[in-house]
Amino acid sequence: MQSEGHIFAERRGRAGIISLNRPQAMNAIDLTMTRAIDRALDQFQADPAVEFVLMQSATDRAFCAGCDMRRTRHLLLAGQIDEAEQFFQEEYALIDKIARFPKPYISLIDGLCMGGGMGLSMHGKYRIATERAVFAMPETSIGFIPDVGGSYFLPRMPHSSGMWLGLTGASVRGFDAHGLRISTHMMAAEMAPQLLDELCFATQSIEQVLSALCASLGYQASILALADTTLCFEQPTLDSIVDCLGRSRVKPPQDALAALRKASPRSLKETLTLLREGRFLTLAECLQQEFDAMRRALRHPDLVEGVRALLVDKDHKPKWAAPVG
Repeated sequence: MQSEGHIFAERRGRAGIISLNRPQAMNAIDLTMTRAIDRALDQFQADPAVEFVLMQSATDRAFCAGCDMRRTRHLLLAGQIDEAEQFFQEEYALIDKIARFPKPYISLIDGLCMGGGMGLSMHGKYRIATERAVFAMPETSIGFIPDVGGSYFLPRMPHSSGMWLGLTGASVRGFDAHGLRISTHMMAAEMAPQLLDELCFATQSIEQVLSALCASLGYQASILALADTTLCFEQPTLDSIVDCLGRSRVKPPQDALAALRKASPRSLKETLTLLREGRFLTLAECLQQEFDAMRRALRHPDLVEGVRALLVDKDHKPKWAAPVG
């Protein structure tokens, strides 16, 4: 096993395994981790004994809770904007590498998967979620934008659900996540060791192993139950989305409305533009528009304030630079 910071990389049978191991930060990814993953991918690509790469977490609490936004805030407060930008530039390059990786790329997702965690998983071919997997893109709540290719994969989710997820930061799991095409396969967490062993050492194909060991986990609400909420996000403007949600008196649309009212108004406007345009762009084009939006966000006071309110002081009372409508 090769250990570099909070990343473990090893070849196990026919697999190249990358394990995230920063449990105290819920595997929040930083620049050192990004570079270590990038190097591991290069090594596995060059190794003819490696048939596929599998990304996993060494903790069951989180696959990856996103990028280290506390570190980003620290850099911004210190006036080190260039260093903050460097992380995102290399993170986006890693996302592009994952999407273009020539060998099958598998994510085994157990626990929380948010923001950067979605970036590490959504662009691979296989996304195996346990019953404990929870997915979210909560960036608007901290004054940021759903990046890591979010402007590519969110608009391509069915029933405007990606617009809902990206604007409100709502979380999904189980059959809802599967129905929204976030996960490609589902399995019980207790089956993970057997699955990993079969993938690494069996003579069967990846598809055969997944077909044998991944199954339904029991009933959860269908994505049809989300339709009253997500269909409001087909509306063309934030005002019309808010009006649509406001006409409903049931809880899910009201929860979505409450989330919009708590989020950064600037982030909501930027996000809506990114997602509307992203549905017509390639991933590379989406990453470029996200890079430009990221640079604007780093220079706006909402990001420092949002991270303070939600991740540092945790008072959940951000004072946005623009008034909340």
